[in-house]
Amino acid sequence: VQLVESGGGLVQPGGSLRLSCAASGFTFSSYVMRWFRQAPGKGRELVAAINSAGSSTNYADSMKGRFTISRDNAKNTVYLQMNNLKPEDTAVYYCNALRVADYWGQGTQVTVSS
Repeated sequence: VQLVESGGGLVQPGGSLRLSCAASGFTFSSYVMRWFRQAPGKGRELVAAINSAGSSTNYADSMKGRFTISRDNAKNTVYLQMNNLKPEDTAVYYCNALRVADYWGQGTQVTVSS
C-alpha cells in the first residue's frame, strides 16, 4: 500500500496550489479519501473528505470556499485544489485512505509566506 503526495511548495498569500495523492496497492475506488494537515506545534486536523464515488465532499469550516477536493478513480488519485492561501494554511498536508483500515502518505509541505 502506498500513498504519495506531491504538489506542495512555497506560495505567496493569495496564491494557489494543487496537491495530488497517488494511490497504489489497494482498491482505491472503495475508499473514502481525506486530506489532513499538521502545522508546527499543532495536532493533525481534517481538511477535506470525499466519498468513494466522488459524489459527496465535506470540508473544515476554515477551508470552505477556498479548497476543493476531487478524485479520479481511473487514475487512483485524489486532489486538493487550494486557492486564496493564507499564512495559517502553512502545514504538512497528508493524504489518508479510509475504509476498515486506514492508510497514510508521507506528507507534503505547504508554506504560505511573502
